[in-house]
Amino acid sequence: MELRVSDRDPAAFQQPLTAEEIEAVCQRAFGLEAVVAVELGFGGYNSVYLVDLRGRDEPVILRAAPEEAVQYGSERRLMRNEYATVPWLATIAPLMPRVLAVDWSHEVIDRDWMIQTRVPGIPAPEHLGTYPRSCRTTFFRQLGAITRAVHDVRGPHFGRVDSTGYDSWSDAVVASLAQIADDLARLNLDATDVHRLTAIARQNHAILDEIKEPRLLTGDLWTVNCLLVADAPEPQISGVLDFDRTEFGDPAADWTIRMAQAKPDERTSFWDTYGTPPESPATWRSALYEARHLATLRLERHRLANPQAVQSTYPEIARLLTALS
Repeated sequence: MELRVSDRDPAAFQQPLTAEEIEAVCQRAFGLEAVVAVELGFGGYNSVYLVDLRGRDEPVILRAAPEEAVQYGSERRLMRNEYATVPWLATIAPLMPRVLAVDWSHEVIDRDWMIQTRVPGIPAPEHLGTYPRSCRTTFFRQLGAITRAVHDVRGPHFGRVDSTGYDSWSDAVVASLAQIADDLARLNLDATDVHRLTAIARQNHAILDEIKEPRLLTGDLWTVNCLLVADAPEPQISGVLDFDRTEFGDPAADWTIRMAQAKPDERTSFWDTYGTPPESPATWRSALYEARHLATLRLERHRLANPQAVQSTYPEIARLLTALS
């Protein structure tokens, strides 16, 4: 089998599969021989490959999760969460890859893995910039409609989709902050501010529990998770990917909402199809959600070996703690 992999630091968090591992996975899933596997560089957490199989017309996408020993507690078994979310995303199924095979047994390789169909298109971070800014509003209106469709899905509990969940939104938020703080402590990063956030969320549970109905959150849907039609006259979304961080909760807590509110540029057209923003960015809950996003980013930036970016989260959370106290 021909294997083409991305260049990376040998100590990087994201580690490749060997040719032998890919061949074993394809034999387990299809009983077919892998001919060529090309690592795709836009996956930031899982290792992702486009694989051609002998005897199959269309290539497939193989995604392998990191080994469990290196996963953070707050990111544990994200691929399983994504798989559990698939039935809840029926409203946008035409835009999503179909799951062909999964294996959590670790019998073939010591990782969770999933094989999906390939969705045609070019990653939006590569292609969106080729359009004039005046055209990009079309993209954000589509993204707003997709996000609204997801947020309209009602869930059975608060918290991660694959979990038994929580009866209240405050319990879910407090638990997630506490887990992030534990992760930071295990990495020898100062978690004092996240412990304070956890305590503040617990003390102000009544404000969080004004959210009575759990809705499906995308987790981290934004441009990086979208594919675009290659030759459309205006940006046209052909696919959306990687719903591994989904949870049931307050739509205002979703990363997509955070990003849609981040700048007064062409992204403001997102609201044309999504509807009224969930709440003003100045409210107490929104400040807590922003602090939770920053705490999560601290972990991600550490994983990506970016210490300067890790440090930048401390004054940002300090400012929000002042507003929340």
